[in-house]
Amino acid sequence: MLEEVERWLSARSWSVTDRPLHQVMAAKRATGQSVSVVLPALNEEATVGDIVAVLRHDLMRRVPLVDEIVVVDSGSTDRTSEVAAAAGARVVHRDVILPRLPAVPGKGEVLWRSLLVTSGDIVCFIDSDLREFSSDFVTGIVGPLLTEPDVDLVKAMYDRPLAGATGQGGRVTELMARPLLNMHWPRLAGFVQPLGGEYAARRSLLERLPFPVGYGVELGMLVDALHLVGLDALAQVDVGVRKHRHQDGQALGRMAAAIYRTAQLRLARGHLIRPSLTQFERGTDGFVPHTFPVDTEERPPMREITEYARRKVA
Repeated sequence: MLEEVERWLSARSWSVTDRPLHQVMAAKRATGQSVSVVLPALNEEATVGDIVAVLRHDLMRRVPLVDEIVVVDSGSTDRTSEVAAAAGARVVHRDVILPRLPAVPGKGEVLWRSLLVTSGDIVCFIDSDLREFSSDFVTGIVGPLLTEPDVDLVKAMYDRPLAGATGQGGRVTELMARPLLNMHWPRLAGFVQPLGGEYAARRSLLERLPFPVGYGVELGMLVDALHLVGLDALAQVDVGVRKHRHQDGQALGRMAAAIYRTAQLRLARGHLIRPSLTQFERGTDGFVPHTFPVDTEERPPMREITEYARRKVA
């Protein structure tokens, strides 16, 4: 298994500098493929506008790599929608997509629904809380999909500084996701950022995958893609440094529980109880328990949705 991972790392791990922008653009013209960028957003008015502005300037005006930028707002109470629209994105509210199915909270829910309001042959997901954003994130992960016909999904890899310490971010990755992958899906052990929110994939793959509705979406997608298309159809690209807002310890605990549950569902497809997670905060009279449901719901592959099938026919 180690030899396979090392072979994969050599053959399917690249840097953004391996594919200059002119080469990526030549491949786009030659293949005729379109590219959609999706930014899931919840109360990200401080950062979403800058990300959209950089993408429009670098990858729409200077070169026509990106065909559409769609911000899917999942219920923001700040000015996220207004800021994103002013920067030039098309903004769609989560609840108006597929209204016959009531939306549930969660990032995976937003990504799943985004397939219904985008048209790109390649769909690129970018988190909306990134600071000092570079368009290299998009160029890097879209490039292999345009130049390598046998690659179906590309994850970004990067350093994640925490409090000034390089490489100390990604705590849920190191404490939960990486041990799970190494123990249960060791062929995926070569992914540097398995939970990273920046990745691109062919629509033809995404529409065949189930989507965990919450924080488990990235791990679930990686595992399911491995089984569906094989390791050599997966790749990663080094895009440098990712700076973003970091969660507190309790939020990380809830994320870790959702990721564990996502792995558990894939290891044992049987009757499983709907779990919860109890955490504690000190109050005036001692420690106060707070119990949260763990994200367990999953959306089916998009191609099984009637409205999506009708849209493709149209």
